[in-house]
Amino acid sequence: MDYVGYDPLLPVPEEHFDAEVLVAWLNPPDELRHAARSLERLRLVQGLMAGSNTLIAAGFGQGVPISNGRGLHDWPVAEHTVALLLAAARRLHIMRDAQHEHRWPGELGGAQPDRNPDVFTTLKDSHVTIWGFGSIAATLAPMLKAHGARVTGVATRAGTRAGYPVVTGAELDELLPKTDALVMILPASPATAGVLDARRLAQLPHYAWVVNVGRGDCVNEADLVRALERQEIGGAALDVFAEEPLPADSPLWGFKNVIISPHAAGGRPIGGEGLVRENVRRLLAGEPLLNVIDRAKGY
Repeated sequence: MDYVGYDPLLPVPEEHFDAEVLVAWLNPPDELRHAARSLERLRLVQGLMAGSNTLIAAGFGQGVPISNGRGLHDWPVAEHTVALLLAAARRLHIMRDAQHEHRWPGELGGAQPDRNPDVFTTLKDSHVTIWGFGSIAATLAPMLKAHGARVTGVATRAGTRAGYPVVTGAELDELLPKTDALVMILPASPATAGVLDARRLAQLPHYAWVVNVGRGDCVNEADLVRALERQEIGGAALDVFAEEPLPADSPLWGFKNVIISPHAAGGRPIGGEGLVRENVRRLLAGEPLLNVIDRAKGY
């Protein structure tokens, strides 16, 4: 099988309509829909992204398996999450704002209390809840543990994963009030849309931070804004949003205790070429493919 490069930001050229495998990465939704209509000989759609919603929505035939890039983004997203948590705890965002104002933020320097019960200031001895415990979370949890955090995962099935306790959503009511930082790494699906809403936010301690590096539509942004306005949570570090780019008139831009990154946690599919080659080999050999998604579940 020959490998042919193409520009994912443009329609697949007509001379490649006979492709049997489409590797998708950063393709706009319109171009994916064009590929779904035009590439009639497809035997595999191989995405390099961790999510699957854009590939499912494109309309590829039900007989064409879709595989995603699960595992390719584990380290970058985990590393970015730690960076956001440490920035929040050490209040680097406030220091950066002060730098732009040419102001010495003396209130953040000098002698500080060992632990302020009203402010999230350290990962040491903190309780971090990871909602969506897949391969990214399995990479993230040891990083958090190395910084002294206690980690609990939330997933569809309870048990122990990668050595960490995992509970189901049924136990969130008991878990959230004891959470210092809530990390969201949920996929986009009808079941996860808006799951972090006013009721869930109200269960968090008033000093807790919310970090979202999963999918933007998992957080009810209107409810999050209200919780921030009422100082019901400590802050939010957000890498993903319901609408991207985040509109200039979004109230999220104006909060001092919100850290915004532009969907930058991933963006580097480490090992992508190896995954493509292995799945093509399996396809030609008639072996089970890696990372095939369940279209009904959305992941």
